[in-house]
Amino acid sequence: MTDLATSHTAAKTHISARVARDLAVKMLSGEIKVGETLPSEPVLCAQMGVSRTAFREAVKMLYAKGMVESKPKVGTRVRSKTRWNFLDVQLLEWMVGIETTEDIYKQFMELRQSIEPQACAMSAEHANDDYREQLTNVFKQMEIVAANFNRDDWIEVDTQFHQLIFVSTENCFYVSFGNILTTIFKWFFLYSSKDGSVCIDEHREIYDAIMAREPERAANASLYLMKHHRLALAYNLEMEKAQEN
Repeated sequence: MTDLATSHTAAKTHISARVARDLAVKMLSGEIKVGETLPSEPVLCAQMGVSRTAFREAVKMLYAKGMVESKPKVGTRVRSKTRWNFLDVQLLEWMVGIETTEDIYKQFMELRQSIEPQACAMSAEHANDDYREQLTNVFKQMEIVAANFNRDDWIEVDTQFHQLIFVSTENCFYVSFGNILTTIFKWFFLYSSKDGSVCIDEHREIYDAIMAREPERAANASLYLMKHHRLALAYNLEMEKAQEN
């Protein structure tokens, strides 16, 4: 394939990805509702300024993520969110920056509660010296950012901390899960740190437990941190509702 052909293919892929993202964001935000049928292909192509080929590729991307289904003479319909693959990396990236429903935040907290305490326990038991050094460096950065709070810096370093815990378990399934969750961690921390809350003492307890090789203590510290996150989440949601009223 020539450089020109490769460039042309890449351009078409980029356009399809942009169309898929634009439609997905509208679905995620509720602008296009579950069960709703999308406008016809010619109408959407005209609205979005793209070819039918690019639009069809975009629909294929959304179909692969479980977000839509297409039927002859019916059109393309938005599927129930229970069918969406929320662990798809691209879908997670599209969610960042979108004010999503309260249920999604709570469901993510339930997911974290089911796996992250065990990841902390496994990190305390299995993390090698290299991972411990990395965790130490990241935690030192957390202390610096917490003392001179910057929201973007905090989101970045907090995400690194939690991802490194999963990676340091040296369990291939936890490592993969931690890598997938990197994007959703950023999305969640973007929301949970709105009030400037960083929970540095709770993170320190997790760090100290891992360094001390105390699995049970690490798991309990993780649960305690998420209890704080639940309270912060509830507070932020109540504040938003009050502002709307």
